[in-house]
Amino acid sequence: MKRLLTLTQIMILVLAATTVLHAQETRTTTQDITKRQTRITVGGDAIVQAQPDTAILTISVVTQGKRAIDAQQDNANKTDVVIKALKAAAGTGAEIQTSGYTLQPMRVYRENQPPTISGYEARNSVTLTTSELAKLGNIIDAASQAGSNDISGVSFTLRKDRPARDQALQEATREALSKARVMAQALGGKVVSIAEVQEEGFQRPPQPIYQTEAFMAKRDAATTPVEIGSLDITSRVMLVAIIEVNP
Repeated sequence: MKRLLTLTQIMILVLAATTVLHAQETRTTTQDITKRQTRITVGGDAIVQAQPDTAILTISVVTQGKRAIDAQQDNANKTDVVIKALKAAAGTGAEIQTSGYTLQPMRVYRENQPPTISGYEARNSVTLTTSELAKLGNIIDAASQAGSNDISGVSFTLRKDRPARDQALQEATREALSKARVMAQALGGKVVSIAEVQEEGFQRPPQPIYQTEAFMAKRDAATTPVEIGSLDITSRVMLVAIIEVNP
């Protein structure tokens, strides 16, 4: 008799536990059904300032002559002097290369008459690239004093830009994720996963450029002053987040 009572009690306990578990599963399923997931797309932008590490300077020698050979030979002699001066001022670490050469007639136009050639103009341009930015003023002065009569400008760039690019990308990603969380909270939910993220673009804004007039105006000064400034490295990220909200 005691054994029968014991078996009966066990069956009752098992049945009760099964009923409780079924009720819990039913509640859980009901709760899951009431939640819904949706996707949101957000963008993140970041700007990081960095100091340029390279300067690019374009220097030209322009000569004229009655004959093409006169303009050409005069230009060759003067350009050779300018290049030697640049190498001495910039040092062995600078890169100097010819970036352009033209020899063309100078034409005179008169009304109702065909154009006539009054002479010839030769232009020889060299581009100097240097990482020694402190020497830039001396380089400009040396070029002018050696005979360069056309300096088109100097621009600055960042050759070793990986650290700045990585920082901008990290900040842009964090901003996008922060936006996703704010939007999820506003909807009464939370971010549960990231479905997609991609870099939309990387950009260097226009580089600071100093024009010819500024250089030539400083020609008689002891040293041409050059303010290097900084560059803005920008990054943009698009992020697709999965958020879970209650209806």
